[in-house]
Amino acid sequence: MTNGEHIKGIAARAAVWSARHRTLAILGWIAFVVGATILSGQIGVREAGYADQGHGDSARADLIVEEAGFPERPAGEMVIVQNRAGTDRAAAVADLTRQLTATADVLDVQPAIESADQRSSLITFSIAGDNDTAKERVGASLDTVARVQAAHPGLYIAQGGDASGDKLIGDDLNEGMHRLSMLSIPVTLGILLVAFGAVVAALLPVALAVTAVIAAIGLLAAASRLAPTVDATMHVMLLVGLAVGVDYCLFYIRRERDERRNGADPHRALVIAAQTSGRSIWISGLTVIVAMAGMFLTFDTTFTSFGVGTILVVATAVLGSLTVLPALLSALGDRVDAVKIPGMYRRRSDGRVWHALLGAVLAKPLLSAVLAVGALAVLAAPVLDLRTKAEGLEDLSPSAPIVQAYKAVNEAFPSKASPADVVVRASSVQDAGFTRTRTAFEQAVQASGGRLTGPVEVRVNPAGTVAIVSVGLADAAALTTLRQDVVPATFGGLPGATALVTGEAAGNADFNARLEASLPWVFGFVLGLAFLLLLVSFRSVVVALTGVVLNLLSVAAAYGMLVFVFQYGHFAGLLDFQPSSGITNWMPLFLFIILFGLSMDYHVFVLSRIREGHDRGLSTRDAVREGIGRTAGVITSAAVVMVAVFALFATLPLASMKQVGIGLAAAVLLDATIIRAVLLPAVMALLGERNWWLPRWLGWLPQVAHEPPPLPGTRTDDSRRLVPVP
Repeated sequence: MTNGEHIKGIAARAAVWSARHRTLAILGWIAFVVGATILSGQIGVREAGYADQGHGDSARADLIVEEAGFPERPAGEMVIVQNRAGTDRAAAVADLTRQLTATADVLDVQPAIESADQRSSLITFSIAGDNDTAKERVGASLDTVARVQAAHPGLYIAQGGDASGDKLIGDDLNEGMHRLSMLSIPVTLGILLVAFGAVVAALLPVALAVTAVIAAIGLLAAASRLAPTVDATMHVMLLVGLAVGVDYCLFYIRRERDERRNGADPHRALVIAAQTSGRSIWISGLTVIVAMAGMFLTFDTTFTSFGVGTILVVATAVLGSLTVLPALLSALGDRVDAVKIPGMYRRRSDGRVWHALLGAVLAKPLLSAVLAVGALAVLAAPVLDLRTKAEGLEDLSPSAPIVQAYKAVNEAFPSKASPADVVVRASSVQDAGFTRTRTAFEQAVQASGGRLTGPVEVRVNPAGTVAIVSVGLADAAALTTLRQDVVPATFGGLPGATALVTGEAAGNADFNARLEASLPWVFGFVLGLAFLLLLVSFRSVVVALTGVVLNLLSVAAAYGMLVFVFQYGHFAGLLDFQPSSGITNWMPLFLFIILFGLSMDYHVFVLSRIREGHDRGLSTRDAVREGIGRTAGVITSAAVVMVAVFALFATLPLASMKQVGIGLAAAVLLDATIIRAVLLPAVMALLGERNWWLPRWLGWLPQVAHEPPPLPGTRTDDSRRLVPVP
């Protein structure tokens, strides 16, 4: 530490300690990452089971079934043979039945059933062995069906089912996720190489972000003992971890490099970077963690898993940015700019485009604010038509053969595609009373006007205490009829019995009800705590309120773009999806939490730089000009990284993943351009000194220094250069 220098704040103290003990800090980080990875390998990750992920009546029904001891059923498959050109199906059905019966790993081939319009035949069978690994043995049946289709070109013959779906859809999605994981790192590195123009400086953020993600995934194994995880959590952790990890390093390194170029010695440059960018990282990370914690209020296993994973990866990225990054910068010194790329390396970015735009905004702040709000309003307008729906066949690529097969089965045999299960638990489901009730249930199905479709199938557990009664649903309203009318009037009358409806449609309805109930609590929690964190950090009610409102505007615009693209069908051919009646039901809540957390990165960073200038005595307008002007380059680089990584999700085969990618990429792009470059400076310029208003009764809030004190015997001029005191 330089004699007489006063170090304040967690980030600055951590940086000074790491610089003094840089070998220990670097080796400690490596040991932490390796240790977390070993921990994960030793104890494994506890994954959420099927019964862990439900809600309401369907979840209770699933738990009853799980505890009832039903023998595991083999994976079911079905093949549709459809007459589309006047060709006789009988020969093809006979040929298919014969060949399937002789196919390896195929069991229990059933006689074909006919559709109501007499245009389709359906053959069902099972795959031998464990249900969970059936996709490894379904290939032989798929080959058989392909041979029969080739022999009967005038018919449509296609297979679908549990095992084939896992193989063809699941493998395609896993391959896409793996490809995304592999592409995201080189894409990020390429952008940083352009941003820094130096190989070493570009490698540091990527290395820290990747190691932070690896360590966080290792810690997830321990956390999963408290909250079981779902498969997609690790992909979300990579998405968020790469975004925040790169951003934090980018902010820190850029500030340290700027201070060195302004004349500060290496130690002083590091301290200033820690007391400014480091402090912003600390506040931003805390805000992101608070936002992610909002997922816990859904009481949903998937959201809880996402919440745990993202909190772990953000906390790990903050820890690395405040400890090992200062140690590495101290060890490298000016060598951080080593291996310069000819034509790309610049000692200082002039940012002429951003400065010109900022000058125009500050010259006409009211006009700029009106135009920015107008543009955001236009983009957000479709949100008024936002509808949600459960994930279904329409969320898969319309060109996928198995998707076409499922659609054909669903249209011709709706009761076979997604039946509802009525789970009945009683002292006995094999006595005369249950038999009479079952007959009454079948009669009610026949009298439902086609909403409920047969045949009604019943399975009973070995103890004879639980029955699963399966019935087809013709449309969405059929579930309401089944739950509110048919089941209470039949099985609900059995003495001492419990009768609950589960199945895909019931599970989706219960999930939607759970989300709707949690929305006000999640939004209130995230908005309220984000406001409080900004209030404490910047000691201003106006700044905190402005930050919340601006983030809500970017989220609304992202929602509007999702409706425009995925509901209205724009760019459907380019993105390979089919328009649907609504956005995936979990998407609005998920995007709100992720976007609100990530956008705070930029907001806290920019506001800290503005407040820093104001604390040095600049007017609000000049502080805005300096703060945004000096951060425009680094925010552009960080935004380009995020947009590029998020956009990769649009290449995945599932519509919900495309929505994640488009929604996040659009929101970050808007946030870094219209919000931060136009609306924020315009609003702050209009408010002037009112930006820093704090009621007297909040005067007890802690004083937070945004401007690092100069060295003894020096001062900082308006360009942030250290100059001797006259």
